[in-house]
Amino acid sequence: MPPKVRELVKTLEKAGFRDRGGKGRHRNFVQPNVSKPVPISGKLLDDAKKYQIRAVEKSVQEAEK
Repeated sequence: MPPKVRELVKTLEKAGFRDRGGKGRHRNFVQPNVSKPVPISGKLLDDAKKYQIRAVEKSVQEAEK
């Protein structure tokens, strides 16, 4: 079962990302050590999509370098 969107948001916030906002249900998370913002869309209780999970994992790894 895929994680929920809220779990991805918590993971990003733990890694030092902050939400710079977005339109509608879109959120853009930024962190000084990461080159691109991480867009997350959907309600917090929605299941996360595979591409969202990959984007979060990749960005968290880049932030740790």
